[in-house]
Amino acid sequence: MIDYDARPVTPQVVLVGNRASSVGYSLRDFLSRNGVPYEWLDVDDERVRALLGERSLSADELPLCLLPDGTRLAPATLEDVAGGLGMVSTPSLSEYDLTVVGAGPAGLGAAVYAASEGLRVVAIEAVAPGGQAGTTSMIENYLGFPQGISGSELATRATAQARRFGAEILLARRLVDITSEGSSYVARLSDGGSVLSRTMLVASGVDWRRLEVPGIDELMGSGVYYGAGPSEAVTCSGCRVAIVGGGNSAGQAVIRFSRYAARVTLLVRGPSLDASMSQYLISQLKELENIEVRTNTEVVGLESDTRLRAIDISSGDAVTRLEAEALFVCIGGVPRTQGAARLGLALDRAGYVRTGAELLSSPSSTAATPGGWPMSRQPLPLETNLPGLFAAGDVRSGSIKRCAAAIGEGSMAVALVHQRLAELGGE
Repeated sequence: MIDYDARPVTPQVVLVGNRASSVGYSLRDFLSRNGVPYEWLDVDDERVRALLGERSLSADELPLCLLPDGTRLAPATLEDVAGGLGMVSTPSLSEYDLTVVGAGPAGLGAAVYAASEGLRVVAIEAVAPGGQAGTTSMIENYLGFPQGISGSELATRATAQARRFGAEILLARRLVDITSEGSSYVARLSDGGSVLSRTMLVASGVDWRRLEVPGIDELMGSGVYYGAGPSEAVTCSGCRVAIVGGGNSAGQAVIRFSRYAARVTLLVRGPSLDASMSQYLISQLKELENIEVRTNTEVVGLESDTRLRAIDISSGDAVTRLEAEALFVCIGGVPRTQGAARLGLALDRAGYVRTGAELLSSPSSTAATPGGWPMSRQPLPLETNLPGLFAAGDVRSGSIKRCAAAIGEGSMAVALVHQRLAELGGE
């Protein structure tokens, strides 16, 4: 971090870099999802010289970030940008009643209910509140919002509500691992800090499943993206966009990008959308003139120079070429359990966290104790094989992958936390 006093203070964050940069994409996504206005300038843009004068930028200084107070970060990292914007805080307490891992719908629901009931609660979030739901352009089937509500607005409101009740939310901090300390749990964070709590809720959600296509990793941030973050929608104005997936996330992405792109093609591996997408989204897709849905189709190859130019798609025995400047992959999730792997959480075959009665009926080989449960009482409904450690939302085995269901599980977990705290004594 270097003070950069030679230039005037900018009214907003300025990012300078190559569009074909995965770090640049991560920064744009982080700022967009946290509601921070910014301007992106390609390194060859004439306006860069106006900002920096005659000084040239070397490759190892990119991406460059200029903060509103004149501070210059080169190269910029997500952690440094968040810190420079005052978005990073340290835990205020030495011990909490509840640590929530993840601030998606389940995590935010738990934070709101726990804090409103007087529990000392802290939520840890690696990127931005809202999880995958936070990137959704419009949620139209959420109770109480007949005109719909965007995922970002719902996340912003829930975050403000949680903080108003006294919940702490630690942003730009990734969970490294979880360890036990007596009957309590310690969450170790990517910045070297740690949080001690009497109970814990894993609501870390899922990562996008990777698309197995040769050369795709080299194009990350250069035309290929996992998910469909709001930061990239405007940059696709007039472009040809392809989206892979058949669920609600893919449908929402098509609707968002159809407002900017010249053409949007939805590539679906299954025979139809009926089994995996809500009917209201299917109906909306049929009304859009600049989109095409191709079923029984898979991506088998990519064409590129410095960035994506076209996609090879297979449908039956035929392989065809589809010109596209951007490919967004929304093909379901892989549970985020990496930080808890060493703790011995019981997982199902797909890697989701087992809870409640499922621990007794289908014990996992990864369980910490024989049979998966170490106590004489039965596990509580959302309790894992580790007493006092709960799971909710998409990361939980058998969960319903819907926003309202995740919020319900998060609030339900708080009632179970009260039971565990009473069991430990001192509540």
